[in-house]
Amino acid sequence: MRSPAAEEHSTVTLTVNGDRITAAVPASRTLLELLRYDLALTGTKQGCDSGECGACTVLVDGQPVLACLTLAAATEGRRVDTVESLARGGTLHRLQVAFVEHGATQCGFCTPGMLMSAAALLTRVARPDRAQVRAALSGNLCRCTGYTKIIDAVVAAGAGEHEE
Repeated sequence: MRSPAAEEHSTVTLTVNGDRITAAVPASRTLLELLRYDLALTGTKQGCDSGECGACTVLVDGQPVLACLTLAAATEGRRVDTVESLARGGTLHRLQVAFVEHGATQCGFCTPGMLMSAAALLTRVARPDRAQVRAALSGNLCRCTGYTKIIDAVVAAGAGEHEE
């Protein structure tokens, strides 16, 4: 059996929030660990570490993925967007504005994953209905809000009520 210190490393090059980065990562390093601990992008939350809560949801090539279940090495050559990528030039993304205006956050722990899943939905469906929003957010758990305000916020952002 090999010791953790002897674990093999690989070099991974990917684009994170528009910046090309190269990192040497152990074979077992998850994308979540790379983002939070190596790149200090702490918006991506470490929740269950088993793919159940969705707090670690990021976009890989525009698709929502659970960063806790994705090996960093599997993102070689890919584009990763975290919640930090939503606001541009100090201006909040329309989803972020809608979440604030609709009271869609309480403790806020689930919010980054919810926002990233919702952002992917709005890329695919410009004006989603409530059923489409519920389906898109089905992998994201919230223990505080009961989801109604979150769904309201995503529908409102899709309807253009909160322009960027």
